[in-house]
Amino acid sequence: MRKLFLLIAVCISCIANAQNNKQNIRGKILDKASQTSVFGAKVELIIGTSVKTTSTDEKGNFIFSNLSPDRYIIKVNFIGYKEVMIPNVILTSGKEVILDITLEDEFKTLDDVVVKASNRSNTINKLSTVSARTFSMEEVNRYAGGRSDPARLVANFAGVTTSDDSRNDIIIRGNSPNGILWRIDGMNVTNPNHFASVGTTGGAVSALNTNLLKSSDFFTSAFPSEYGNATSGVFDLGFRSGNTTKRETTLQMGVITGLEATTEGPINKEKNSSYLVGYRYSLAGLAQNVGIDIGTNSTPVYQDLSFKIDGGTSKIGKFSTFGILATSKIDLEGGGSSLYGNGGQTDFSSSIGILGLNHFKQINPKSYLSTTVGLNYTNSEISMYETNRATNVSGLSEENNVTKTGYNFMTSYNSKVNSRLFIKVGLQEELMGVKLNYGTNKNTANGDWMQLYDTDDYTSLIQTYAHAKYNLSKKLTLNTGLHAQYLTLNKSLSLEPRLGLRYDLNYNSSFSFGYGLHAQMQPINMYFVQTTKTDGSSYYTNKDLGFTKSNHFVLAYDLKPSNLWRIKSEIYYQKINNAPVNTFSSSYSGLNSGSTYKTDTEDSLTNNGSGRNYGIELTLEKFFSDGYYGLATGSLYAAKYTASDALERNSAFNGKFVYNILGGKEWKVGTNKRNKITTDIKLTNAGGRYYTPVNLTASNATGKEQLSTNAYSARYNNYFRMDFKVGYSINSPIKKLSQSFSLDIQNVTNHNNVFSESYDDRSQNLKYTYQLGLFPNFVYKIQF
Repeated sequence: MRKLFLLIAVCISCIANAQNNKQNIRGKILDKASQTSVFGAKVELIIGTSVKTTSTDEKGNFIFSNLSPDRYIIKVNFIGYKEVMIPNVILTSGKEVILDITLEDEFKTLDDVVVKASNRSNTINKLSTVSARTFSMEEVNRYAGGRSDPARLVANFAGVTTSDDSRNDIIIRGNSPNGILWRIDGMNVTNPNHFASVGTTGGAVSALNTNLLKSSDFFTSAFPSEYGNATSGVFDLGFRSGNTTKRETTLQMGVITGLEATTEGPINKEKNSSYLVGYRYSLAGLAQNVGIDIGTNSTPVYQDLSFKIDGGTSKIGKFSTFGILATSKIDLEGGGSSLYGNGGQTDFSSSIGILGLNHFKQINPKSYLSTTVGLNYTNSEISMYETNRATNVSGLSEENNVTKTGYNFMTSYNSKVNSRLFIKVGLQEELMGVKLNYGTNKNTANGDWMQLYDTDDYTSLIQTYAHAKYNLSKKLTLNTGLHAQYLTLNKSLSLEPRLGLRYDLNYNSSFSFGYGLHAQMQPINMYFVQTTKTDGSSYYTNKDLGFTKSNHFVLAYDLKPSNLWRIKSEIYYQKINNAPVNTFSSSYSGLNSGSTYKTDTEDSLTNNGSGRNYGIELTLEKFFSDGYYGLATGSLYAAKYTASDALERNSAFNGKFVYNILGGKEWKVGTNKRNKITTDIKLTNAGGRYYTPVNLTASNATGKEQLSTNAYSARYNNYFRMDFKVGYSINSPIKKLSQSFSLDIQNVTNHNNVFSESYDDRSQNLKYTYQLGLFPNFVYKIQF
């Protein structure tokens, strides 16, 4: 720690002795559909009653110089486009603010009224109609209990829950978290989380560095046709570009995110090329040393390196490259009430490699081509040991080593035909190589070793799509498209129509309808589960599994009674078909995959299962203004599934309800009111999930845990948590430097939320593991 603070002190002393704390807000304005620069747009900078005005140059750039640290509003107007207003542009003395703003065509009629757009409700993706939300990194870092994790931020949105303190799995409307698609800078990517295993979409700690991310989109249903191989939702993230005019540095220390250093700056100022690099190393060991319960009695070690290199503009287009390299490791000693242990020794390690190269080429003033090639690598290694009670000898009981390597190619053609019509067509392919090695002697006769996976194979998923957005009238907008995907492993084919309609009742309210058929291949490991014949040979009984398919129907109403408030409600119905179930009568369904840490090893599966999810959601939001904000979301829902025994049951993700209430207040303090104190609070109340209870009588008879034959018949107690966060930000009066301190106290009431029920063969009784208790997360950040 002494070395860390010494490093910070040295960095501060090396900063140029600027004699003022003024900073800049600058940016670029583009046509949203064609991505061409908008020349001559009027840009206003608003704070209180004061207004400054400028215009964009021929490249669409604008700048406001020598501004004092504060919150500002940016408003953009240009003839033929909808007005855009961006609130809460936070400027500190340590870093410039660089904005990328897009303008959308205003469809004109003779009786036109003024139409306004706002990033508060619009998404970055121009083709979305319903169940979509844009969020900023300021929101990720602002909300209490967020852990600087985008996945935990979206749990505050209606229809989403992550009521699991050990992982950030995203459960949307009762669907399995495996139904999520992650995308970074236009490329479909592997699970971007530490301690992630192949075939899952979450992990204990996010590998996404929020200091490198920009505002991004999150979809919970009926998403546009460019997104495929997902049945529940899409996380469409983007890396921002580095500063093209000067070097800037961020140093940060946090209990969860660890020690961090981020640097950015220009490579060639004339070509507007830049770099952005961030590195983080875990601080969990220090947290344990000072007595903070992090959910395990072992020390998790993780690190990640994220970057984006922007090559600037050339005659053949714009090139950029991005990536995430991450490793994580933990050796669990077992025993106690560890969230991650199961009573025995477990060694777990994982690694992620995400590399992408983007190319953008403007074909003409109305059209452009965007192409991405990349590599997705993920590996997990798990070794489990159990101790024989009679001999007190520990031995290997389970070994699971999985590697997936994906080679990606994605390209799309985008054209703004006119002010009414925009089209987008694209092609995607991922060549997936998999190495699977999974063996166990648990629950086998005489402790014999059984090999469940042992393969080195590959397959390819090919996707193509076409989408059109058409303004039928001033008030009615149509989004329609078709997505198709083909799995070469077993020649599975899926054709998926998409439809969205939005009707604007007036300038502040609208009705929307969305429909989409969405299909997804099974987790890659499921295809290669081995079934052993009587002669000792093995074969793959799951290799012919087709896509699981889900029909989404959504009706939404959106009301903005003023620029500061938003009310939104949605009702939805989701019909799921072709879910994997056993060929014999049983309660198993692939729709429950991801509900435990256990690897899914079911064999002899067929696509005869089904499910249905339905519910209603409400969002009430007060946007940040006058020093405070508020957000309240509520969801009532049901998630059911039917397996091969033809009985409909509650799924593992049916919590029935979830409510969130968030709020925050900011006070300006200090000389010239350049510093600020912030407080934030969050309350979450979510229904307990269904689970299959332990059959205590059978467990005592066999000496091993035996589950009830009545699957998902029990329900955990409701999940409740309150988080409170306080922060203090300092903007230097003499140097271009800013600092911030925050203390995020999670689960303030130390509420005991049940994590799992299991059988203890020593006491011959049930044992309950609880989720995290009171957890203080401290973060310090300095920017210069």
